[in-house]
Amino acid sequence: MADQGPTTSRVCPTCGTRLAPNATRCVVCGTEFKQDATRQSFRRSSQLTLSLPLALGLLAVFALLAATITFVATRLTGVGGQRTPTPTASATATITLTPAPTFTETPVPTPTLLPPLEYTVVADDTCGGLAFRFQVAVRSIIEINNLTPDCLLSLGQKILIPQPTPTPLPPPTSTLPAEEATRAACETITYTVQANDTLGAIAQNYNVVMQAIMDFNGMSSETVFVGQVLIIPLCERVPTAGPSPTPTPPPPYPAPNLLLPRDGEPFTLANDSVALQWASVGELRPNERYKVTIDDVTDGTGNVRDIAYVTDTKYLVPVSMRPSEATPHVLRWWVGVVRETGTTAAGEPLYAEAGALSVRRVFTWSGAATGAITPTP
Repeated sequence: MADQGPTTSRVCPTCGTRLAPNATRCVVCGTEFKQDATRQSFRRSSQLTLSLPLALGLLAVFALLAATITFVATRLTGVGGQRTPTPTASATATITLTPAPTFTETPVPTPTLLPPLEYTVVADDTCGGLAFRFQVAVRSIIEINNLTPDCLLSLGQKILIPQPTPTPLPPPTSTLPAEEATRAACETITYTVQANDTLGAIAQNYNVVMQAIMDFNGMSSETVFVGQVLIIPLCERVPTAGPSPTPTPPPPYPAPNLLLPRDGEPFTLANDSVALQWASVGELRPNERYKVTIDDVTDGTGNVRDIAYVTDTKYLVPVSMRPSEATPHVLRWWVGVVRETGTTAAGEPLYAEAGALSVRRVFTWSGAATGAITPTP
């Protein structure tokens, strides 16, 4: 008998009888093999056979679907053919600390104290009157002469009068406050109150509102005193009736900065002249001048005075103001810009102040020979 190859027999799970491979029922115990039949039927039904054209079609559908998904994803993310730049790390900058500059404080000049003046008491002299005349405090006269608190003086008594301490110059400011700028922009003149003067009459004489004069001088009442110096604001003049136009005045000049001589500097007979110098405030107009005022305040009368109008920034003190005695005289001077506003009946020019006045400085001048008196620096 020829060998037909190995065959697989089926074993009954119940009784163990070997059966034919395709047996569906055990001939011994009668057990039916339904589960195996169903499994074989399912195995046969699950085996599908695809033709070649159908397989190629499915492959093409899958390729088209993959391309569509790739295209949509590219449009949504915006990647496309553009490359996302890769950030490049930059080198960390090295910071070099610069040492802060060291500022050196500018020393403030100390005013030079002037030696006291010797004065002989005359009739009707009082400490209050002498203090007002020399512009010093009554207490300073009492202390320097060891007088009693009531400061009694006798005729012919020789006393010492302390000279006023020079006022240091204020530091320059680049910008004025609004109120001071408005005040500085107003053209003003000064007026000394005379006997029988009233504030209303002065205001009417200059055609200025009386309240404006009070505001400019810090007055709380209309009362004025003989010898009182008032500032008259010409910018507050009452407008004149009529269509005549009022020319716009040029802006006021700043106060000149005094240069030489130094405040309190002494001069002797060896000095034939004393030159006063100050800084320019700008180019003056043809009708403008520097007004230089020099007062000899030693005797307190104010009778020895020199006033000059110059266009230069230098002025020589007249030799006539040099004292003839050995006692040094105190001369006070200041400078301001004035503007010609008209002429007198005699043809002399009339001037009005066109800016702020400078600070007042003093110097001493004696008529003693060189070496006869050594002023205290």
